[in-house]
Amino acid sequence: MKKIRLVILGLVIVVLAACSTPSGNGISGTGAAAPSGPGYYTVQKGDTLYSIGRKFKQSHRSIAAWNKLQDINGIEVGQVLRVAPPTSAPGDVDGAKSVERVDKAEVAPSSIGAESRIDWMWPTDGAKTSSFSLSKKGIEIAGKSGQPILAAASGKVLFAGGGIRGYGNLVIVKHAGSLLSVYAHNKVILAKEGQMVSKGQQIAEMGDSDSSTVKLYFEIRRDGKPIDPSGVLPGR
Repeated sequence: MKKIRLVILGLVIVVLAACSTPSGNGISGTGAAAPSGPGYYTVQKGDTLYSIGRKFKQSHRSIAAWNKLQDINGIEVGQVLRVAPPTSAPGDVDGAKSVERVDKAEVAPSSIGAESRIDWMWPTDGAKTSSFSLSKKGIEIAGKSGQPILAAASGKVLFAGGGIRGYGNLVIVKHAGSLLSVYAHNKVILAKEGQMVSKGQQIAEMGDSDSSTVKLYFEIRRDGKPIDPSGVLPGR
């Protein structure tokens, strides 16, 4: 059983780290000659696509589209990125605007997909104190120590425990298809791995494990990639 749990823990770490891994055709040290000069930039330590966009006065989503980056969170030090619009093709009224149109089409609203067919609920009461962004893959909800944490939708508990840095006592619930919901920083975990849980069933108590404040950090992931929970949770 211990060996099986270690395998599960390894898979969970891979899933939660998925968005930190570069994807797409951004150029890194692969041995091929990387382009350089005006219009290109080599990623430095601490850079994000958002900060690079501000530096070059471009939309971070445009830069992602120009470099065919499927994950806007995934860039690595040494990677060479195009930071200026490609030359307009004949008949293209405006190359930059064309890229923006493609970019907006590729970044679909969170409500589109399998997650829109699931009956979601807020996993706990409290004010949302941080929003989904390039650097934060979920939302934070403030509350009191011991406050009930509820399953946001019906599913099967994939992981319940600690050992993943930055998440503290963690519960992950698998839903239909490739959807996961993630509940971090719990004080006490009540759910068990392999257990089927219903929407609204208590799975943990709010806490501050691996956190400086009492809160719930909540993610929804599709195919291992985070989507904005606020786009699928009901209004309140």
